[in-house]
Amino acid sequence: MKAVMKSETIRTITTHYIDGAFVESHGREVMDIVRPTNGQVIGRVTLGDEEDTRRAIAAAKRAFANYGRSTKEERASILRRLHEAASARIDDLTAAMVEEYGGVVQFARPIVESGVNAFLASEKALQDLPLTRSWGKTTVTLEPVGVAGLITPWNANALFICLKLASAVAAGCTVVLKPSELSSLQTQVMVEALHEANLPKGLLNVVTGLGNIVGAELTRNPDVAKISFTGSVGVGESIMRDGAATMKRVTLELGGKSPTILLDDAVLDKAIPAALVLAFMNSGQACAAGTRLLVPKSRLDEIKPRIREAMRALTVGDPADPKTAIGPMVSQKQYERVESYIRKGIEEGAEVLAGGEGHPEGLDVGHFVKPTVFVNVRNDMTIAQEEIFGPVLCVIAYDTEEDAIRIANDSKYGLHAAVLGTDIQRARRVASQIQSGRVVINGMTDDPQAPWGGFKYSGVGREYGRYGIEAFIETRAILE
Repeated sequence: MKAVMKSETIRTITTHYIDGAFVESHGREVMDIVRPTNGQVIGRVTLGDEEDTRRAIAAAKRAFANYGRSTKEERASILRRLHEAASARIDDLTAAMVEEYGGVVQFARPIVESGVNAFLASEKALQDLPLTRSWGKTTVTLEPVGVAGLITPWNANALFICLKLASAVAAGCTVVLKPSELSSLQTQVMVEALHEANLPKGLLNVVTGLGNIVGAELTRNPDVAKISFTGSVGVGESIMRDGAATMKRVTLELGGKSPTILLDDAVLDKAIPAALVLAFMNSGQACAAGTRLLVPKSRLDEIKPRIREAMRALTVGDPADPKTAIGPMVSQKQYERVESYIRKGIEEGAEVLAGGEGHPEGLDVGHFVKPTVFVNVRNDMTIAQEEIFGPVLCVIAYDTEEDAIRIANDSKYGLHAAVLGTDIQRARRVASQIQSGRVVINGMTDDPQAPWGGFKYSGVGREYGRYGIEAFIETRAILE
């Protein structure tokens, strides 16, 4: 999406990326892009409509006629070109995330790099994935499902675009991407970067627009075979329901209310900082954030002052400052949502250990909230059951190890979890009993080949590595 300068400060985006070219939007609705640190309008984007979406789908359908028959070597070559093109713009992608989204640079750059590296991770997974298997007179081939609709959220734009695109390309699918309209400047940088990869026309198409217009057209259009969506449970349910009319294949990653179990043998000087990193990653606007901290009741009195002290070291403010740990919420709407949950926690009787309502001191402008820790939280409270998507941590006391596991699993979500403790064998035993797609032990870690996705309301299907590629594949058996 190419931007034209309207003034020194306002950037204007009027195009979508269709059939290998930047084309003017058929849709005419214009939305302001607001910098979350100060509420200033920094850009305007023209949103796509159903016609823009249908043009993109048609381009992807035409391209699939050839790309769907591509070889593993051809796909691998494209993945390497995508990685090279995106790598050239890591600084620009990071800067755009900091400015438009308010992502703190200490998190934004690693998340951008993780997205860019997804192309190479998918290439490795593709090389290790046999696309043909034979026995006797039977041959089974892994075939691309067709045109894939990729719908990505606003909290890690570069990561989700690259991750989903890499898996689809590795599988042999062509793509129509609908990024969040709140990430329009970030998407502009990303698409301009990927354009330099010299892709086959129609392999990648991008239409920025509203979910109930562009996303809805992708979901109901019979020429789209697959939807890969990351976002809210409510939208995921509608995609699953509406996509059934055309038998859509779906991958849905729908968030979480992730537990962190601090075992009674944990070293608090290590465990408390690790728990706070898990809770407040990406300013709390992360589906994997460990927003329920389960602690042994026997150690609660020594844990509370440790948390209070550690919270004082968390800097809130300018996301471009490498020392800043927590930035603003993405929008005024998200700010108000988080504030409403803080009020709800107080109303329900939880005790504010740190933070609370209102703006942090000296940050009255912008969408900043106080990083908040509640203690005396029961797991049936609203703040312990619903995904807040902000820097709000609930500390819940447990009696026994079995009690901790029960509380951890007492949630409609099951995306991510963590276990903190000294005895690794015990930590592994506890981890194996948590109903979650991923469980980390003693701090946040990642493996680009490990599956990502959730149990229960956290979604359907998996992403990353071989698992992500297989989500865009159908099997065909030929028997003689």
